Amino acid sequence: MIAVVGSINLDLVVPVPHHPVPGETVLGGDLAEHPGGKGANQAVAAARLGAQVAMVGRVGMDQAGTALRAVLEREGVDVRWVLAEAGVSTGRALIAVDRMTGENSIIVSPGANSALFPEHCAASGAVLRDASVTLLQQEIPAATVEAAARLAGGTVLLNPAPARDLPAELLDMVDVLVPNRTELAALVGHPLPDLHAVADAARQLRGPAAVVVTLGRDGALLCEEGAVLLVPALEVTPVDTTAAGDAFCGALAYAIAGGSPLHEAVRRANASAALATTLPGAQPSLPTRAEVEKLLGHDF
Repeated sequence: MIAVVGSINLDLVVPVPHHPVPGETVLGGDLAEHPGGKGANQAVAAARLGAQVAMVGRVGMDQAGTALRAVLEREGVDVRWVLAEAGVSTGRALIAVDRMTGENSIIVSPGANSALFPEHCAASGAVLRDASVTLLQQEIPAATVEAAARLAGGTVLLNPAPARDLPAELLDMVDVLVPNRTELAALVGHPLPDLHAVADAARQLRGPAAVVVTLGRDGALLCEEGAVLLVPALEVTPVDTTAAGDAFCGALAYAIAGGSPLHEAVRRANASAALATTLPGAQPSLPTRAEVEKLLGHDF
């Protein structure tokens, strides 16, 4: 079983001809609304692959919260620990997607996600203790992330997004850290201009047993016990990169929970992430197990 402690958002997505620079206004296309939030995306990503998933999160007492909770339930996610908070709105993400490249920029308004507190992790009882993998991100309060990691009985997988300082105590509780290149640069405090710099930075980090750096079209870099392996991406034509990282994390958690060696888990996660870029939206783009197996050419 996989436990996900994290955010639940309504995504408001607009295609744009290019991302605006400060002071610039651009005319976008039609607004689309999709279920999202890093936590919810990763929960759905794992569930679509066949995992048993439980979600710990918060929504507002509003129409969006009711709808997003229902979406998770339809995807087979256990939502007993997804509760509505009075006095706050459900989280929102404002997403601009470049029509030409599929690259996105995102602004998150956390809303009810900020009301997910450490005591809520404790109240979830055995779900964290009994999970094979506990999957965490950073669209919820830092203290809640630490509490969930402390309560986890299995492998702790942390996607440090959005980037912020990570205390040594938290890193010591993380088994697999999954940053992208930008997030890794923020963690080490300097730019990472090439793959050699990325590999050196991943080796610098103290605490996690393994670091998996997602690199978009360059694939993913696995650093484990001082050894570094570049796992190439699979060739697809991207439409929208929203939730590609979440697809990767959900698939990685699923493969680890199933006992796959980490290098093989990363290869399978690459396939899930690649497929997620071929459709617009966050959760609508997350692939099924059959789709991943077709791209890989063998069973997941």
